[in-house]
Amino acid sequence: MMLTRSFLAIASWCCLLVVAQHPATVSAFTTTTTSSHHGRTAWATDQQQQQPGLHMATWSDSKAVMDYQAFLSSGKQELELAKDMPSVIIQPQDTPSLWAQCLQEMGQGQDLVLHPGMDLPETVQGATEYPIYIALPPTQLNDFLQNLRPSYKEGGHQDDFVFLSGGYEHGNIEHVLQARGYCRDQMTQVVVSGLHVAPNGRPQDLSVNLGLDSQGEAKIANKCTACGKWAGAVAERLQRNQIPCETDFYREWRRKMWERHVLDACFHVLGVVREQQPTTLADVANYYEQEASDMVWEMSQLLRGWKALTLMYGFEERIFGTAEMRGTETPCQLSDDMYEFLWGNQVFLQSKMFCDYLSYAKTEKGQLPQTDLPQRADEEFASKMRQGNLRADGVL
Repeated sequence: MMLTRSFLAIASWCCLLVVAQHPATVSAFTTTTTSSHHGRTAWATDQQQQQPGLHMATWSDSKAVMDYQAFLSSGKQELELAKDMPSVIIQPQDTPSLWAQCLQEMGQGQDLVLHPGMDLPETVQGATEYPIYIALPPTQLNDFLQNLRPSYKEGGHQDDFVFLSGGYEHGNIEHVLQARGYCRDQMTQVVVSGLHVAPNGRPQDLSVNLGLDSQGEAKIANKCTACGKWAGAVAERLQRNQIPCETDFYREWRRKMWERHVLDACFHVLGVVREQQPTTLADVANYYEQEASDMVWEMSQLLRGWKALTLMYGFEERIFGTAEMRGTETPCQLSDDMYEFLWGNQVFLQSKMFCDYLSYAKTEKGQLPQTDLPQRADEEFASKMRQGNLRADGVL
């Protein structure tokens, strides 16, 4: 009870810090999807002018606050970790998936690979509960969840889903899962940007060693991380194949997922507008550091206001270190198919800087030809939060 009261007091104090001094325009973004030949409209805006005078800016995502209160009330301090076991892997029906192959090869030879049109078995190697890895591209995820076979619902297997996110291939699927109630403590989600699947289907470790911290411990960035019911099973499977994987409660996992999303969204946008191509993620980190730092900080401030989410200490060092060490062979690019999952997020589209770069990439560089961009933000996002130094290397 004391923890809950303390949290509410801190939340109220934070709200008071962001009292606005001038009228502001609030943009409410709603997702729309069209399949016509005129292109895809990713976000629409509905602007409402607020009344002049002093007013209080409040968090737009009250569910995050309520979830945290529920977590404090639960008293949980340690994760319950399941063991790896024979699992089901869902891959696309039309083409084999390297990710499905990789997940199967990291198993112990008893996994069952299915496609969305097939029914689930009642048992897998005698177990009635088992992980169900959804190795589908994010563009197919919504259709899969909307058209689940009866065997998924009758067996209560929806809590056994394991969703993959992170990196250019998987992006941020939070809006898809939230719409169907899948963003919760019990649901298993994995940030998989810490591994690369080679052409032969074998996993390669993409974690980064940033040196030693003040305690003499190695600072490892860009690790895979899992949360939810089958987090322990996922971590065991990856670690057995020399892929570092952390296990977290959902709230901590979510902060790491958004940190990776900031890297993927910002660095690709900053790179595609350059005259010299291809520009890699490492080039952005090394040669356009100030622009990248400004955009990353703005996104961190927007996440506080729109998602009640604060990126973890040292996020800038981890983002830049990952791009510098693992982005030398990764060209910056934009994709119409992945727009919804990487750049069309309502939080990032509040940034005038981000929208300007996105618009320039489309109009001057010919990127995103099938995507209709939203109207540019009318004014700069002005956060009342102080920008401190969150880079452990001391760089401001």
